[in-house]
Amino acid sequence: MSLRRGPLSVGERVQLTDRRGRKLTVMLEPGGLTQTDHGLLPHEAMIGLPEGSVVVTISADKWRQMRHKQDASTDTEAPDRAKPWKSSRGIGGWAFTVMRPRLEDYILSMPRGAQIMYPKDVARVILLGDIRPGMRVLESGAGSGAMSLGLLDAIGTEGKLTSIERREEFARVAMGNATVFFGQRPAQWDLCTGDFDAIAADLPEDGFDRIVLDMLDPWNRLEQAYRVMAPGGVLTAYVTTTTQLSRLAEALRADGRWTEPEIMESLERSWKADGLAVRPEHEMIGHTGFLLISRAMAPGQQALRKHVRATKDYQTDVDQSRRPDTISKFSQEREMQDVEDLKDLELRRVSDRKLRKVLRDLDHQVRTLQGGQGQEG
Repeated sequence: MSLRRGPLSVGERVQLTDRRGRKLTVMLEPGGLTQTDHGLLPHEAMIGLPEGSVVVTISADKWRQMRHKQDASTDTEAPDRAKPWKSSRGIGGWAFTVMRPRLEDYILSMPRGAQIMYPKDVARVILLGDIRPGMRVLESGAGSGAMSLGLLDAIGTEGKLTSIERREEFARVAMGNATVFFGQRPAQWDLCTGDFDAIAADLPEDGFDRIVLDMLDPWNRLEQAYRVMAPGGVLTAYVTTTTQLSRLAEALRADGRWTEPEIMESLERSWKADGLAVRPEHEMIGHTGFLLISRAMAPGQQALRKHVRATKDYQTDVDQSRRPDTISKFSQEREMQDVEDLKDLELRRVSDRKLRKVLRDLDHQVRTLQGGQGQEG
């Protein structure tokens, strides 16, 4: 993957930004024409320019005149085909700055089949997952390729990325986006299609330094993930719902071969600074997903767990004793016992010592209040 420098050339994607901050991403083509809300941009006017140049739109009439002169100079008739503009957008003179897109810009504008992982989450995965040049990374769920692009950029040409995508059409979208962004098909990327467990079963044991899971049921993939992960390797999972998050966290703890999971989410809000008017933007990128990070223990070693106080019960299902099938099977005595169990469950939420302290404080406050009212009377 070569870093693109110098003048803009045919086949490159460029980002056009106007004075209002609106962005438009296009690929430069011979004879290409980009239609905007403020006129037309011929690609010939951008090809050969350095990054950071300003280009100005032209009207439809100006474009027709240019095409007519070109056709006359070659003694050929202009082809009779539908024009790529609308009469209502025939104005010109609108300026755009032309740049090569950053990775974030490309991810947000690239063609997609599946929902992409947002750049804010991609960046956190790379940082929290400690993904660096030369590493061997296994990815499950390539989707449209947003995470794959970040991983390929992070590991460099010395690393190796193996991605497993269930759907072949999504794999094609991901590979197409990567090829366009890097200018060629990444040689360090092995993109496989099929079931994760079936493909991972043929991967070498301890063959990966890092694993990234972006799928519906990552808790069902922990067995193969541990087998192919080198001891101390970092597992990073991206899930979108709290139920997925809970199941994965509990599965990791129950497995015993993974360290206590770290869980977080990131929120993104832009700010506006115009002189003394400094304020946050009205819109922000809120919750998109949760990130869970855990590390693989050495074979035969049990992960350390934080001691949970006996007075706190987070595991018992409050509704477990009230299921219709349970009530129909047991007697009235059993139902009464269930009620007592629920009472015990509620009491275990707060320790007796803490409860006594709360009552003492409240009694003191009530006596103080009553004493003050008596003096007023």
